[in-house]
Amino acid sequence: MYRSHNCGELNASNINTEVTLAGWVQKSRDKGFMNWVDLRDRYGITQLIFDESRTDKTVFELAKTLGREFVIQVKGTVIEREAKNKNIPTGDIEILVTELTILNAALTPPFTIEDETDGGEDIRMKYRYLDIRRNPVKNSLLFRHKVAMEVRKYLSDLDFCEVETPYLIKSTPEGARDFVVPSRMNEGQFYALPQSPQTFKQLLMVGGMDKYFQIVKCFRDEDLRADRQPEFTQIDCEMAFVEQEDILNVFEGLTRHLLKEIKGIEVDKFPRITYDYAMKTYGNDKPDIRFGMKFGELNEFAQHKDFPVFNAAELVVGIAVPGAGNYTRKEIDALIDWVKRPQVGASGMVYAKCNEDGTYKSSVDKFYDQDDLGQWAKITGAEPGDMIFVLSGPADKTRGQLSALRMELATRLGLRKPEEFAPLWVVDFPLLELDEETGRYHAMHHPFTSPKPEDMALLETEPGKVRANAYDMVLNGNEIGGGSIRIHDKATQQLMFKYLGFTEDEAKAQFGFLMDAFQFGAPPHGGLAFGLDRLVAILGGQETIRDFIAFPKNNSGRDVMIDAPAAIDNAQLKELSIKLDLK
Repeated sequence: MYRSHNCGELNASNINTEVTLAGWVQKSRDKGFMNWVDLRDRYGITQLIFDESRTDKTVFELAKTLGREFVIQVKGTVIEREAKNKNIPTGDIEILVTELTILNAALTPPFTIEDETDGGEDIRMKYRYLDIRRNPVKNSLLFRHKVAMEVRKYLSDLDFCEVETPYLIKSTPEGARDFVVPSRMNEGQFYALPQSPQTFKQLLMVGGMDKYFQIVKCFRDEDLRADRQPEFTQIDCEMAFVEQEDILNVFEGLTRHLLKEIKGIEVDKFPRITYDYAMKTYGNDKPDIRFGMKFGELNEFAQHKDFPVFNAAELVVGIAVPGAGNYTRKEIDALIDWVKRPQVGASGMVYAKCNEDGTYKSSVDKFYDQDDLGQWAKITGAEPGDMIFVLSGPADKTRGQLSALRMELATRLGLRKPEEFAPLWVVDFPLLELDEETGRYHAMHHPFTSPKPEDMALLETEPGKVRANAYDMVLNGNEIGGGSIRIHDKATQQLMFKYLGFTEDEAKAQFGFLMDAFQFGAPPHGGLAFGLDRLVAILGGQETIRDFIAFPKNNSGRDVMIDAPAAIDNAQLKELSIKLDLK
C-alpha cells in the first residue's frame, strides 16, 4: 500500500511507530547536514527529516533533489520533534525517513500552492487542478460536500426519495435561453439541456412518488456574474398532497438544520413578508434584514413645497443611515456620483443631516423647514447623528435605485457580516409580469405556478393583480430557494397558457405531455428548489460561488483549463447535418 496513515493524523501517541506516507512536497529546507521536507496531502502536513548521521546516504542525497509538488512515498519512524509547531495537528512529531521513492517529479508550479498565493485568478483558473491543492479551495469543496450530505440526510429521514431525471430533454420556453444538443440519430432535431427538472418532478408526482428530491445539474445560457454559472446545481424538491404551509415548514426545517449542523447557529421561526411589503420597504424581493435602513415614503411631507424635482416625482423615498451624520461634503458628493452611475441610474440625491442637538441641515434647506425635515426623520426612523438620503422619480425605478444604495452603504458600514444569518420567506408574488416592450404578460416564476384561488376572477379583468401561490426563501439578501404550489388540472393549465399568449396548438406542442398526464389523476402538489452553489457560498461566508465549484467557468462562460467551448471538425458537423454561418 502507498500509505499507512495520512499527513494530518499522526501525533505524539504514534512516537516510535513505523509508518508509510505519500503526498506532495510542500517545501523543503536544506541545511547541509540536515534536510526537512513538509509532506502534504488532503488531510494536512507532516514534517519529514533526513539526517546525514542517521539516514542512508542514498536516501539522503535523493532527498536533496526533491522540488515543490514532487509526489513521493516515504517510510520511516515517528519521532518527537525538537522545535514543535503548535499551528498544525502534527506539530509535535516528525518522520525520520528510512526509505524514499519519487512517484512522480513535477514542474515548478506557475503559482505558489499556499493559502495566500501569488497567482492571479486567470492563471489559477487555467491550472485549476493545482488551485484545488490550496487549502481555501480544497476546504470549500469539502464544505460543499458536508452541506450536500446534510441535505440528503435530512430529506431522506423525512421519506423523500432521490430520483434522477434526464439531461437530454425538449426545449421549452422557461425564461432563459436553452443550451441545445443536436441529435445525430434524428436529423435536424435537437435536445435541450434542462434549465430545471420542473416538468419531470411534476410527472413524478403524477406517478405517485409523493416526496421527491434530487441534487441536480441545471443549465441556462445567460449572462454571467459572481453568483451565476452556465451550469449550476439545485436541491430540487417536490411533494404531493400538500399546501403552501406544508412546504414552507419542511424547507424552513431543512434550512434551520443546515444552520445548526454546519454553522452551530440556532434560528427561530423565519419571518414572512409579502412581495408588496418587500418592494415598498426594501426596494427588492430579496431583502437583507441583517440591518435596518427601511424605506420611508416621503411624498406627503416632500411634495407641494416649491421643490419641482420632488413635486414632479411619482415617489419620494428615503433611508436613514446610522452614524452617517459625520460624513463630509466630499463623502456625500462621492455617494451622489455613485447613484448617478449608469448601473444605478439616479439623476441626483437629496440629503438631510440629523444633528446631535435635534436640528437638521439639508441640501434643500431653501425649500424645507425644520418641521418638514423632522417628519422625514420620523418616517425614516432617523436618530441624531444619522443621515437621511432621499431619491425620487418613477416608483419602481426609484425603489430599485435606493435598494442599490442601501446595500452599498451597508457594505461600507460593515453591516453585512458574513457570520450573521437572517433568513426569511417572501410570499404572495404576482402571478404575471407585463413585458412593456411586447405588451404581453409572462409568468413571474414559470407557467405551472398556481394562482391563488381567491384571485382567479381577476385573470380576466386585472391579470397584473393576480397573486401566485409562490414563495422564495431569502438569506442575507440572496434568494437561495424558490417554489410554488403547481397547477394540477388540465383546465386551469390551459387557462394559464391562454393568458401567457400561447395558442392551443403551441401549448399542446410544448407541453402536451404534461397536460395529458393531468388527465390521469394528478394529485395536488408543489415544491421548491434551492440553489446549492449560492447556499453553500453564503454558509461559507463568501459572495462568489466559484470557489465552491470544482471546475467553474469564467465570466465569458469558458473553461480556460480545457479550452471549452471549442470548434468541432467538419466531419462532425456533416454527421449532424449542421452548416455554420458565421458571417
